[in-house]
Amino acid sequence: MQIDTLITGVRVFNSYEKTFKWANVAIKDQHFLYIGEKDASFFQANELIDGQGKYMIPGLIDIHLHIESTMVTPATFSNALIQNGVTTIVPEPHEMANVFGVEGVKQMIRASEECEVDMFYSIPSSVPATSMETTGGAIEIADIDELMATENIICLGEIMNYVDVISESDNKTKQLLQHVRQTYPDLIIEGHVPKLVDTDLHQMIFAGVDSDHTHQTIPGMEARIEAGMFIEIQEKSMTPEVIDYLSTQDVSEHFCFITDDVMADSLIERGHLNQIVRKAIQMGMKAEDAIYASTTTPAKRMRMHDRGVIAPGKVADFCFLTSLEDFKLDAIYKNGKQAEQKAVTTDIEKQFPAAFYESVNLAPLGPDDFLINVDKADGLYTARVMKVQDGSTFTAEEHQQVEVNDGLLQWQKSGYQQIATFERYGKGGTRAHGLITGDILKHGAIATTYSHDNHNLLVVGANAEDMQHAANEVIKMNGGICVVHDGQIKAHVPLPVGGILTEEPLEDLAKKVKQLCDSLRELGYKHYNPIMSFSTLSLPVSPALKITDQGLIDVNAGKVVPLLIEDEE
Repeated sequence: MQIDTLITGVRVFNSYEKTFKWANVAIKDQHFLYIGEKDASFFQANELIDGQGKYMIPGLIDIHLHIESTMVTPATFSNALIQNGVTTIVPEPHEMANVFGVEGVKQMIRASEECEVDMFYSIPSSVPATSMETTGGAIEIADIDELMATENIICLGEIMNYVDVISESDNKTKQLLQHVRQTYPDLIIEGHVPKLVDTDLHQMIFAGVDSDHTHQTIPGMEARIEAGMFIEIQEKSMTPEVIDYLSTQDVSEHFCFITDDVMADSLIERGHLNQIVRKAIQMGMKAEDAIYASTTTPAKRMRMHDRGVIAPGKVADFCFLTSLEDFKLDAIYKNGKQAEQKAVTTDIEKQFPAAFYESVNLAPLGPDDFLINVDKADGLYTARVMKVQDGSTFTAEEHQQVEVNDGLLQWQKSGYQQIATFERYGKGGTRAHGLITGDILKHGAIATTYSHDNHNLLVVGANAEDMQHAANEVIKMNGGICVVHDGQIKAHVPLPVGGILTEEPLEDLAKKVKQLCDSLRELGYKHYNPIMSFSTLSLPVSPALKITDQGLIDVNAGKVVPLLIEDEE
């Protein structure tokens, strides 16, 4: 029998039995044809590969991630993924949609078409996620219909505004969900349901949202699985207790591993989904179970019936491993051909329309822009203070006494830092100021347009001078991140594509990101991922107190609240 490739002497992962079996593997027309004992005496192969007793597993599949979190283009991202054994992803271009609307989604899809990694897109469902922020673009029902009609869409991306879903009011989120379920009844709907249990959780599932990828606990996972919800485990949920539960309970069909957000420096230094699998194994999960949760279950969740297993008729995406315990990749194959390490080029080629490089419509800021004006007599007042916590992107709300003098909140004497955000799309120039404390920087300032999800200009600092300097440097770069201390730029990352992406090589970006993180830690920031911690301070669907250009957001209540408690109605 004539075939393209014959691999002999490998230990093949059988997903149906969750075991490794010695076998030979025949590949024809980019698909697996045969897995068994027959060898070169039966097959006439164009290419013969000696498996040398290595482990052979399906290509890794990541069904929930945001390419924009790595701040690179799809092509750059694909080149890094394939080297880490990831052959299929389901990206949600949520950030590009917040900046450019449906056109941002389309341009990300166009930029993915020639990528080696298969990218099946989800439609961002929550743009904007709430009515309490100003974004550059929005995704409406008509946009969903357009994308469903013109693009290869695999699911509806995470429904983020759980407050709207479980409320009694009629709102955009409910209307969107109802339209999708009626018009596209077979479309998978992904969810973002942090901490919800009991009636609230069941209302989300009733509305059609049947997955969750947020920070998990044992009681939360049990409640979700009992109610029929699928769980997507990212690294921040990988506590010893969670891994033990997933390893010892009969729940393998109810969860998979995902990355969600991976910084450029982490991608270079640690890897991608392969790092998650490696960590799970090192934490005590059987290698077979960890591989199943990063190949077969995600494929099942997204109804990718042509991949995720090594079996006849399936796409020939696979990896060779030399060690299960270390999950050490030896070679990666896509569509039956070995993936090649692509040369890094420093020639930056523009891949997006010209308008994508001119998205920051904000005049330079002055000293007065960092004054916190309050209509109060001199005295002490109780203020809301956002508290950052290492190990989580959730914040806490504290109430502290702060002095007012001459109509100004004396924040620089308070012991707290200022957080401010400025609308940057030219849609009215709204802005808001607040106080912040906890595991945040204690000196200098940081500014960015890479701020989830609205991507307005977000600034945190210990003094107004450094805040102004950092903010204006970001405006000058037409988007990016900048850290300033004592008037000196300590680190900066230009992100000219929409203020959130760069087209420079991943290796160069990773060095800048590492320098930026090191600078933040030197200034007192304590967090395992300071960029993600900082950039989500403007995310009004992530508990508990956040800030947008509309003001401070009580996330659990789903409303804007005043800085001073005395101003509460």
